[in-house]
Amino acid sequence: MAHHSLLQTGEISLEGQFLWGSNYTLFVNVCIGEETLQAVYKPTRGERPLWDFPTATLALREVAAYQVSELLGWSLVPPTVYREEGPLGPGSLQQYMVHDENYHYFNFSPEDRQRLRSTTLFDFIINNADRKGGHILKGHDDHLWLIDHGICFHEDPKLRTVIWDFAGEPIPDDLCADLHRFREALEPDQAGRTSLEPYLTSREITALARRTDRLLAANIFPRTPRNARPYPWPLV
Repeated sequence: MAHHSLLQTGEISLEGQFLWGSNYTLFVNVCIGEETLQAVYKPTRGERPLWDFPTATLALREVAAYQVSELLGWSLVPPTVYREEGPLGPGSLQQYMVHDENYHYFNFSPEDRQRLRSTTLFDFIINNADRKGGHILKGHDDHLWLIDHGICFHEDPKLRTVIWDFAGEPIPDDLCADLHRFREALEPDQAGRTSLEPYLTSREITALARRTDRLLAANIFPRTPRNARPYPWPLV
C-alpha cells in the first residue's frame, strides 16, 4: 500500500512525544494489517494560539505544504494527510523520515547546500515564516526533506528563513518551467487549486498565486529584505 493511503486510513497508535517545539508533536505508528509506518502526528488541540494566524489552522497548513510540493513535482515534503479521527482529535499526520539528527543546514556539505535551490523557491511561494536549519533533513536515501510548515501561507509577507545562499541569482530554466506549470494549476477550477481548497482560504490561495507571479516576473532568487526580519529564531 502507498504511504499516502496508509497514512489516510491506517490505525494510529501513540508511541511518544517530541519535546522540541511549542505545539504538541507526537510520534506514532500507523498500521493496516502487517503494514506499519512511523509518522509524526500534530493534533489541532495541541496548537498554541498565534496572534497572526487563525486558530486551529496549523495542521491544515502542514498538509497544504505537502500538496504544493507535489503540485510542483519536487517531492520536498514527506507524505502528509489530515486525519479527523486521530487519538487526540483532528490533526496532520506526516510520514517520519529516518535521518541524522546532528546534520542540518549549518553543517551541510557545500554539495548539499547547492541542492537547496528548489527549497528556497518553495519557501518563498508558501511564505514560510519559520525555515530553521534543523527543518531540512537528509534521509538515509540521500534525499533532502523539509518539515514543519504550520506557519506558512499567510497573506502578508512573513518569509523568515536561514537560506539566502542564492539571493539575486537567475532561477534555472527547469525550475522556472515547474513554477509556470504550478501557477497554471492554481487557476479557478483547476485541479491544483481544488486540491488546496480544503486546507487554505480562497484569499490565501490567491496570495500564493501572486507570490508565484512575482517570482516568475523577477526570474531571480529572492533577495534579503531590508525592512523586515529575514531570519527565524532560533536558527536551528
